[in-house]
Parts: sequence; structure tokens; C-alpha cells
Amino acid sequence: MLRWRSLLDTEISRFSNKGVEKLDIGVLTALRLAAYQLLFLDRIPGRAAVHESVELVKRARKGSAAPFANAVLRKLANASAVKSAEQEDISSAAALSHKLAHSLWLVERWVQRFGLNRAGQICGYDQHAPAAAVRLTDAGLDAELKSDGIDLTPGLLLASARRVRAGNVSRTRAFAEGRVAIQDEASQLVAMLVGKGSRILDCCAAPGGKTRVLAERNPKSSIVALELHEHRARLLRKLVPATKVEVINSDVLAFKATAGFDRVLADVPCSGTGTLAHNPEIKWRLKPADLADLHGRQTAILRAAMRNVEPGGRLVYSTCSLEPEENEEVVEKALSGEAAFRIVDCRVELDRLRVEGELVWSDLESLISGRFIRTIPGVHPCDGFFVAMLQKS
Repeated sequence: MLRWRSLLDTEISRFSNKGVEKLDIGVLTALRLAAYQLLFLDRIPGRAAVHESVELVKRARKGSAAPFANAVLRKLANASAVKSAEQEDISSAAALSHKLAHSLWLVERWVQRFGLNRAGQICGYDQHAPAAAVRLTDAGLDAELKSDGIDLTPGLLLASARRVRAGNVSRTRAFAEGRVAIQDEASQLVAMLVGKGSRILDCCAAPGGKTRVLAERNPKSSIVALELHEHRARLLRKLVPATKVEVINSDVLAFKATAGFDRVLADVPCSGTGTLAHNPEIKWRLKPADLADLHGRQTAILRAAMRNVEPGGRLVYSTCSLEPEENEEVVEKALSGEAAFRIVDCRVELDRLRVEGELVWSDLESLISGRFIRTIPGVHPCDGFFVAMLQKS
């Protein structure tokens, strides 16, 4: 229901004599529940959806609003509303914003940056809960999870990933023991791009999915995982039990190491606009002004990470955002006046992963954006991530 909030509110407003912003939140929630059932669910009779939501209004001690709710929902039930918004003809950013329930300012940005068709693919992908992805490093886990009722299919990006077709991985013994973790394939790819090193720094490590991949791929390396928030650092220690990983509760801006690192990952806090399929609440909370604030913080983190790279070392900068202010513009700002670093063409690293049998996605060019990597929801079967690789001379 949260994915379709703006469309539901528009439909409610059609049959209401007052705007949704003026409605009591309890009444509005009941109306949204019924509207979702009427517009998108075929197995629930319209009269049942109307009745149950009116009863919800009464149980919320808003009995005086029950006749209003009943009238609005009956009109909506009788209207010839389209059941599936995704089947509508979409010819503009405004139409796309309405029909696929995304904030107009976001859609306009995506149409300008990616084109209308690709923006539509992004919005369409966001409107469905994606299949869970897991990373398997133990060949025996396939059989164990199958015996627990988990139906797995091969990963679409990575050979070591699996897609969950049926079953609940979080209820298995392997998950409880930390031997399998749920992690989007693009997120796994980011960690794999860090490569092999003897001393590795993960600058913004919690909740620990990428740190875990780094530890698995570098079992003999010294790994330092930084996390600003104490409670998240504690969670990180539980999720990444590897003895070679030193978890430090510290702000990367203040962190000073006794020696440099040959591999550094800066997967920075971001808007998360590439993860709306998993986190639909972001599109209603995020505001345009937030991007400028994030840009400043991300630039500061990247510069701090660069100070910890030893000569000849490599740094991976990444976000799960689709916005240039958080991606290319951060890299450009951080490199301004910085002669010691150069951008590495990510195509070389993707080729390496393909030759090694790690990357199974065949259309490598679709992952490339200039010298950077860009995964796009709907174009690729995963969250939207941006990756830049920097080499210190």
C-alpha cells in the first residue's frame, strides 16, 4: 500500500469534498486500505473492502466520520477505476508520476537523465517487492536450504548469488547462525569490486553485508570496519564474526590509522533512491533540498577515505542513489586539486570478474556509465548502485 500512496490519495480525493491533507490520519489510513483493495486486489469483493474500512473508522473512535468514509468508498467502488496502473499509456513525467506513484520531482529528474522509457522501467520496478537475493560461499548450503523449504534459482548478476523463489530464508538455521545473509546482488557486486588486499578499510560498514563479502574474499587480510553509531557497530560485530575484522566505533572523518590501506571501501550514507523497491517510504520522505546536504557529507567522507589510501592503493566509492549530486559530482568535487588520485575505468574490473567466472551478467555495456558503474532498477535485476574506483599514484 505504501508503494501506491500518492495514487490512492488522488483516487480518494476524487470522491471527497476535502483534501486528504485535511483528513484525520486514522480515517485516511482506513480509506487508503480500502482504496488499495478496490484498485489492486481482485479476490476481495468491493462491498467487503468498503465495510471493513468503515468498521475500522468506527473502531478508531471516529464514528462521526463513518458516513463520510462509506460515501467516499462506495463512489470509488462504483467508479470504473483501472485495476493495474502499470498498463496505462504513459507519455510524460507527470503521467508517469501519477500512474506509478512516485514524487513528480524525482520522476522529472529521471526522465531528464535517463529518458522517459528508462524512467518508466525504474518506477515500474519500484512498485513490486523484488525477490530476495542471498550470497552463498559454501556449496553445501544449496542442499541445506532446499531441505528447509527454500526454493533457490541462480543469481542473475553473480555466480555466487542465489534468488529466493519461495520460502523464508530468515527462518532457517543457516540464517540464524550467520552462514547465509540476504543481500541485493548489486550490493554484493560493489564489495567484490574492492578486490584483494592485505590491509582493507571499510569506512561506513554497518550493517555489514559488504564487510562480510570482503572478509570472505580476503580470509588472510587485516580488515578494519568503521561505524559511526555504537548500536550499529554492535550489530556489525554480530553479523561479521570473522576474527580478521576489527570493528571500530568511529567517525571516518576523525579516524587516524597508524598505516595506510591498499584497499578502501567508502559506501557512503545516501538518499537511497536506487532502493525504492525495498524502501518505498523514501520517495515520500525525501526532499530536493536533502541532496545538497548529502553531497556535502559524502564529499567529506570520500576525502577522509582518500587520506587512508597508501601509495598504489585503490579506493571504491559507492552509493545506492540514482542522483548525480551524490555520485559523479561527489567524485569530481573530491578530486578537485587532488593530483595523487586518478579514476580507474570500471570496465576493466568488470571484465576481470567475468573472466574469473564471478560475473554472469552478459550485457556489460549496460552496467557502464562513462568510467563508472551504474546499475539501474528495471534495467538490471537489482537495486540502483553507483561505483567509482580511484587509484592513488
